[in-house]
Amino acid sequence: MTADDSFGRLDDDDYPAYTMGRAAEMLGTTPNFLRAIGEARLITPLRSEGGHRRYSRYQLRIAARARELVDQGTPIEAACRIVILEDQLEEAQRINAEHRRAAGSPHPPGRGMR
Repeated sequence: MTADDSFGRLDDDDYPAYTMGRAAEMLGTTPNFLRAIGEARLITPLRSEGGHRRYSRYQLRIAARARELVDQGTPIEAACRIVILEDQLEEAQRINAEHRRAAGSPHPPGRGMR
């Protein structure tokens, strides 16, 4: 990989650039929290050649949302399920908006036909 290839990844939300320690520090949490949300299958970090967990910016945003819910008193397993459902809903809404645009529908998002 050349330096140019590496710089191109700076904008890639899915590039696993953060170690577990750095990710925990950025989120203001512990490595154990990251392990727990991994065990709950909220995120699956990539592994370096040495077997160390590496996290992407997208994964850190997901983890931060889970942390918000846990900080509000939601059990970690429930927080992970909520975040998964929120993410699925957002993706479905994005796809629906694309279909509406492609079909030229005059109906704004979130408004059904009556």
